[in-house]
Order: sequence, then structure tokens, then C-alpha cells
Amino acid sequence: MSTRLDHRNPLVFDTHELGRRPGALQRISRSVQAPKEGLGVEGVIGVPEGAPVEIELRLESVMEGVLVTGTARASAEGECVRCLEPLRQEVEADFQEMFSYPDTDDRGRKAATGDDAEDDEDMTPLEDGMFDLEPVLRDAVVLALPMQPVCREDCAGLCAECGANLNDDPDHHHDAVDIRWAALQGLAGSLGTDEKDNMSGAEPGVDEKQEK
Repeated sequence: MSTRLDHRNPLVFDTHELGRRPGALQRISRSVQAPKEGLGVEGVIGVPEGAPVEIELRLESVMEGVLVTGTARASAEGECVRCLEPLRQEVEADFQEMFSYPDTDDRGRKAATGDDAEDDEDMTPLEDGMFDLEPVLRDAVVLALPMQPVCREDCAGLCAECGANLNDDPDHHHDAVDIRWAALQGLAGSLGTDEKDNMSGAEPGVDEKQEK
């Protein structure tokens, strides 16, 4: 069961001024706060709860109901997927939604249903001439936000070996050792040590014999 819309909610809009006159237009500009839990993808990027959202709407009365076309602008916050630094990005989301009139005629009788019944299921009904923009706004902002946000296009990210931020130190690097040669280098080092030990431990008189 749907709850009754509250006209005091800043994301609830009233269409009574259009008067069910096809072709009638109404333009609305409103600054609201981002609703609970914010707008976006949790843990990735989004407009924080309570952040300002600028909304511009165009309400047009048509035969089926009210066609709402609008744009929302806000600042989204998130984390760069490359360097993990916090970022802020301006987002602009466009949307359009049809809100249908109740299925009764002017005398309050139930309107006849026909082949268009399935199409009507895709429309959100008006409630007492009002509609809630939050679900539409939430979907539009999510689609407008990047799923892989970066602080800048050329972000170098983090060093895969030590995690250093490569943006702060572009010359950062680690000397790479070919694992195929590492074992040979260790073997060569051990042989050199053994040879020195053998020379230092030679029997007395060996050098004298060689001299003779």
C-alpha cells in the first residue's frame, strides 16, 4: 500500500495549476537537499545526503497525464579508483517521466480499459494531483555518474609494489630483477666465497713448493 504524498516534501510537486488542459505548461525551479542516503552508488560516488540539488522542471499537460521533463545539478563526492584520493565532481542529470491522471472520468466513474492497459502500467499515477520526484531523480543521477570515477583523466594511480602515489612522484620506480638471473647471481656469490675460503685455508708449504 502506497503512502499518501506530503505536499511539504520539497520533492513532491503539485500539478493542479495545469488544470488538465492539454498543452498547458508550467516551469518550476527549486533548490532542494539530497534525500536520505544521498543520490548515487554507495561506496563509489554520489551526492551526499543533505547536499544542495538544483532542479529545473517543465510540466506539460497531455491527454494521459502530466509529462515532466527536467534537469538536476549537484556536486558528487567519491574516491578515485586509481589513486584512492577523495574527489568532487559536478553532475548534471536529465530525466523525463509521465505521470498519469487517475483512471476516472469527470463524473468520477471508472474509465473503460482497453488495449492500452499494458502501456498505462509504465506510467506513475498522480496522487491528488501531486507526484513524488525522488525515485525519478535517484535513477537519473545514478545513470549520470561514472561507475569508475577518477580524480583526473591522466591519474597515474598507485605503485603496485609499495602503494606510493605516482602522481606525487612521477619518477618513482623499483629496480626490477629478472628472477631467471637472480638464482645464478646468488650461486655465483656463494662460489666466490667458497673459493676465498679455500685460498685462505691452504696448507703451509704449498706456495713454497710452487716457488721451487
